[in-house]
Amino acid sequence: MESSLKRLRRRYIKPFTNNFNRWQSVRYGRIAVHFKKHLDGGGSSFGQDLVTFLALRQMPRRQRVFEWCAGPGFIGFSLLARGMAETLCLADVNPQAVQACRRTVAENGLGSRVTVFRSDGLQDVPAAERWDLVVANPPHFVDDWIDDLRSYDRGWHLHRAFFADVGRFLEPSGVIVLQENNRGSTVETFRPMIEQSGLAVVFVAECRPERTLHDRFYYLGIMRRGDPPPAWATAAIL
Repeated sequence: MESSLKRLRRRYIKPFTNNFNRWQSVRYGRIAVHFKKHLDGGGSSFGQDLVTFLALRQMPRRQRVFEWCAGPGFIGFSLLARGMAETLCLADVNPQAVQACRRTVAENGLGSRVTVFRSDGLQDVPAAERWDLVVANPPHFVDDWIDDLRSYDRGWHLHRAFFADVGRFLEPSGVIVLQENNRGSTVETFRPMIEQSGLAVVFVAECRPERTLHDRFYYLGIMRRGDPPPAWATAAIL
């Protein structure tokens, strides 16, 4: 657990100093993704393992992909750049993250293929949105990194609300793939929330049955209960 001083710095001092961070960019194929350092919750590093995970399962090109808790959209833009997504929808509650996404869209001429929303969870996403694939590297901890918007999910509130809302946005046989951290959770942490929302776990990859002492990322595949999993999702069971 963190000391009170560290929490004070994270809650009040860092948000102020973050305003002075410079813009940076990372390139995925022909797309230069713009961001500031404090907006990167791991999407530019271990988040790219999620893209590789989907590629290795030979997931075919998805018509409409949504990245939840998108931050600057590292995962979504990477899928777009690799031809794994035809169009992309991004949403985040942080206005600076939304600004970063819109900067990337504008400077790469992606206005016809990418939509960006500022939304607390899914509550401000238009009801007409429909997604074939949902991806996310969401906050991983309920008891650590307190008050860090990128890492802390108090009482798993964000996850619970997401599971409760996401089903209405899924296309038939749409798949959700979350990248979670075994240091903060296991699949059994989320299974009751998922099942209570009319969804089902269709695959789990690289997850230990108990929480680990160090970061260890795993993948959780979720669909509407009763929807048949596509072949690539079935192949992802490890």
